[in-house]
Amino acid sequence: MKETSVYVDGIRSPLLEAGPPEADEAVVFVHGNPGSGADWALLMSRVGEFGRALAMDMPGFGAADKPEQFDYSVPGYAYHLGRLLGECNVRRAHLVMHDFGGPWGLAWAAANPHSVASVTLIDTGILLNYRWHYLARIWQTRLLGEIFMATATRTGMQLLLRHGNPRGLPTEYVNKVYEHFDMRTRRAVLRLYRSTRETNGAMQTIADVLRPLDLPAHVVWGAHDPYISVEFAERQRDVFPRAEVLILRDSGHWPFIDNPEAVARSILPFLHRQMAHG
Repeated sequence: MKETSVYVDGIRSPLLEAGPPEADEAVVFVHGNPGSGADWALLMSRVGEFGRALAMDMPGFGAADKPEQFDYSVPGYAYHLGRLLGECNVRRAHLVMHDFGGPWGLAWAAANPHSVASVTLIDTGILLNYRWHYLARIWQTRLLGEIFMATATRTGMQLLLRHGNPRGLPTEYVNKVYEHFDMRTRRAVLRLYRSTRETNGAMQTIADVLRPLDLPAHVVWGAHDPYISVEFAERQRDVFPRAEVLILRDSGHWPFIDNPEAVARSILPFLHRQMAHG
């Protein structure tokens, strides 16, 4: 696997790549909050055995630049994702998304329907009539969100990431997340969540665009996810009728971290089929 950087509009993002670098069709991994492209290293290396794979740190997260002037909103991230794909010469993308990576990637797909080849949704997707979880409501509240972020500690992060994850998350992963969770990332999180208080209208628009495409889709969900209820897993078929759905009964919000082999056994055959058909 190759580690480099990609620059778009003066913003640097670390880039991981596997597989043939000249291919213009690629599996594109999109992390969420808090996360980085490194979250996907294990899956990427295995995708690289049969196709091109790439993952970037999105602005405000991981080791990417975290500029004050960036548009920390779903449309802003969707636009930036498109610019990143253009810079990486990706013509057709098989999106693998988690958490906020879902809205970012799906908004990009709705704006570029001829460029999206398939979607893999891991504890994310089209979330119609979604009610924000307790942390989101804190972050969306001015002053309360600032206090929460200013007082966040490593121990607090460990407790938060343990919540709803019966299998637990590796200490190495939790430590890496906390190392990247600096004040600029915390600012980005507050701005992102405050720009998305009302999501249903935007989600409905995205759904209306994507539904007629009948995209190949694969859904993986941790049954204990405390942030996005597992009930949304089957609902993805309302927009992606052919979706394959896997519920991992002892996983939480990060099944690709807490049970990577089960996730790999599920999504790698799907991605291999999609790349072969491309």
